[in-house]
Amino acid sequence: MKYRSVIFDLDETLAESKQPMSEKMAGVFALLLSRVPVAVISGGKFSIMLAHVANRLPEGTATDNLYILPTCGAALYEYKNESWHAVYEETLSDIDMEVIERGIERAVTKTELIDLRTPSHGERIERRGSQVTLSALGQTAPLSEKVLWDPERTKRTLLHATLSEELPQFSVKTGGTTSFDITKPGIDKAYGVTKFSEHVGIPVSEMLYVGDALFPGGNDAVVIETGISTYAVTRPDETYSLIEELLTT
Repeated sequence: MKYRSVIFDLDETLAESKQPMSEKMAGVFALLLSRVPVAVISGGKFSIMLAHVANRLPEGTATDNLYILPTCGAALYEYKNESWHAVYEETLSDIDMEVIERGIERAVTKTELIDLRTPSHGERIERRGSQVTLSALGQTAPLSEKVLWDPERTKRTLLHATLSEELPQFSVKTGGTTSFDITKPGIDKAYGVTKFSEHVGIPVSEMLYVGDALFPGGNDAVVIETGISTYAVTRPDETYSLIEELLTT
């Protein structure tokens, strides 16, 4: 195979937004794991990534070749001795999370794009240990509603700028169609790619990154600065075809 390791984004790359990998995808993903170390990086928390990726794999899969980077690369987990272990985890303090929450409240009030008093699909502001996530419609909002919230990306652009102004001491990233991830400065997917490369001992130049948001301003675009080869997709079936192609080379 041309690449010694592959890193995937999760939502809209390996699976539909907030959904587990399909059985079909899990099958080819498992075959790839039998060939090279594979990492999955997402703004989601570790427990969700386990449910949507690791727990979907067929019995007998080489899980010790799977690495999970939740919360935009703020942590790295590996499977050793039949259990998951954190290689590192950049956590936020309680004070940091309180500061971030207040900044979010100021930003949504200033932009008038989200009314935190109205009903939502689950929590709008969620503490994830190494990041705080703002979800405009709530964590469990259906995809059909999320895609209609900001089709032109104007709301996300404005809210991202305002959050960055209110929280200059933190890193603000657009996480998806309706979400924003806030971490310590310098903690992003590029950081995760670099840390993963160091941990497995494979140069970034010999890895491939696959994601649906590699365009300027997209939440995958930051990985380009690492020098990693990239492949842009728009939906999971394109990723499936790519994995099939990789398996034949």
